[in-house]
Amino acid sequence: MSGHSKWHSIKHKKAKVDAQRGKIFTKLIKELTVAARMGGGDPEMNPRLRVAVNAAKAANMPSKNIDNAIKKGTGEMPGVVYEDISYEGYGPAGVAMFINAVTDNKNRTVADVRHLLSKYGGNLGESGSVAWMFEKKGLITVSAADHSEDELLEIALECGAEDMQKEDESYEIYTSFEDFNTVRNELEVKNIEIESAEITMIPQNTVELKGKDAEQMMKLMDVLDDHDDVQNVYANFEIEDEEMDKILSS
Repeated sequence: MSGHSKWHSIKHKKAKVDAQRGKIFTKLIKELTVAARMGGGDPEMNPRLRVAVNAAKAANMPSKNIDNAIKKGTGEMPGVVYEDISYEGYGPAGVAMFINAVTDNKNRTVADVRHLLSKYGGNLGESGSVAWMFEKKGLITVSAADHSEDELLEIALECGAEDMQKEDESYEIYTSFEDFNTVRNELEVKNIEIESAEITMIPQNTVELKGKDAEQMMKLMDVLDDHDDVQNVYANFEIEDEEMDKILSS
C-alpha cells in the first residue's frame, strides 16, 4: 500500500498549492454538480455530496459557489451537464491504472487520457481490464501532530476502522466502503479533527518500480492529476522511499 499512500500524500500537498491558486475549484465544482445530480442536493442524505462539500470547504471555496454548483446539479439553476466516467489502462511496466473523470465532452477526455498514457509508456485498456484489481475503501486523514499513534489507533478501531498507518505528517485511517460515513461521524463525535475524508481504491497487489519506470510513472500520475477532467487516479505501483525522494528532488 506504500506506493498508493505515498502518491496520496503528494497529491494532498499539491492540492493545497492548487487551492491557493484556485485551480482545484474547477474539479470540485464538477464533483459537486455530478454528486447532486446523481443523489440529490441534501448532503445529509447523499454521502458522495457530503464528501464533495467537505472537500470544497477544506479548499476554502465560498459557500455561494458550493450552493450554485449543487443547484446546477439538481436542475434548480442552468449549467453545463457533466458525466461521470471511468477509464482503465496500464502505465509503465504494466502498472494497472483506474482513472475517474467528470466531463462535459467524453470524446475529448478519452482522447486526452489515451494520449497521456501513451506519452508516458502506458496504454488505455478495455472496460473491466483492471477494475477487479482494486477494492473500494474509505480513507480518512488525521494530523499526526495532534495524537500519538497508539491513542489514535485505539480510537479509530473503536469507531469501526479496519486499519491505520502513518504517512509523513499524517495518519491514514482505512475503513470499509460501507462503514466510511459511520467511522467519520464517530471520529467527529470524539472531537478528532479530520484533514480529509474520501472514497479511494486500494490495489490488491503492487508492482515495484525503479529507475526510468518509476520516473515515468510519477510523471504520468502528475499530468493526469493536473488534467481538469480527471478527478482521481489509482494505480498499483510501489516505489521505495529513497527512490521516490530522488525522483521528487530531480
